[in-house]
Amino acid sequence: MIKESLTGLNKAAILLMCLGEEATARVFQELSDKEVKELSKTMATIDHVPDKVKENVFNQYKQSQEQLSGHFFRGNEFAKKAIRATNEGERTDALLEQYVSDTESQSLETISMMNPNMVADLLEKEHPQMVALVLSTQKSEHASNILTLLPEDMQSDVVYRIANLEKVSVGILDDIEDALQREIGKSTETEVKEVGGIDKVIDLLSSLNPNLNGEILNALEETDSKLAEQIRRKIFSFENLIALDGSSLQMILREINNESLALALKTASHELKEKLFDNMSTRAADMIRDDLEALGPVRLSEVEAMQQSIVKIAMKLEEEGKFLLGDNEKHVLV
Repeated sequence: MIKESLTGLNKAAILLMCLGEEATARVFQELSDKEVKELSKTMATIDHVPDKVKENVFNQYKQSQEQLSGHFFRGNEFAKKAIRATNEGERTDALLEQYVSDTESQSLETISMMNPNMVADLLEKEHPQMVALVLSTQKSEHASNILTLLPEDMQSDVVYRIANLEKVSVGILDDIEDALQREIGKSTETEVKEVGGIDKVIDLLSSLNPNLNGEILNALEETDSKLAEQIRRKIFSFENLIALDGSSLQMILREINNESLALALKTASHELKEKLFDNMSTRAADMIRDDLEALGPVRLSEVEAMQQSIVKIAMKLEEEGKFLLGDNEKHVLV
């Protein structure tokens, strides 16, 4: 190697290799995965560093250190971590969402500015994988509005594909954006990061009408029962029953026998147990307490399976309009 042929990446690799493994490992801890990959690949191409090259690299590093003295920050990451550190629940989530919305460009911005009906008309003839990619880049409310307008037999397939998405290359979404621009005659530039995943599905389903929510999950269960179960667990857990009012709990309890309830309560919190006991007769509550005391060791998987069975009962009753799970203001009965 000669000085003129060295890129910044080459110089960084040479500097770290000359400093040794321990120093390099400490530097790697401060870098992103992408930066570590690039440096590692460059290091792999180096098997000899002439003394003159080493001296030039060290001199340039020293000069840079003098010229650029002070503190360096990853401003974007610093701001996100600072907001998360406020640890104020919903307020923190809202601040973070607003920050990301204000500072990061939205993928497939063309879609974000279109009426849901127009988007649905545009997407209904596309492959479900492409539809999943498109909806994954949109805000949950916009994506859920579009989803409800798609053909029923496509909805669960799209949700399944969104849940299994993690990351997608910028190039793929650029190609989709170009295709959409040709279709609707608009032009927009986009930057893309992460899309899809179960959390995206949770946000999307939470914005839907409970009846449609249940229909999509039931259809998804036929495709991938484990994924459907995973989504149900995140949407509503057994412990969430504690938030329901007495009449709602009583409707659920009427659907469960004592033996099943005792098994489900094996790992339940004291607060949930007491709330359930308060919503049944004294005799029934005493019988369940006796069953719990007599219940020997059981597999955790059996307890969790029974808890999920009860959650399914609760969700089914919600689908039938008997009551509402959670505290979504859009679903308040008036």
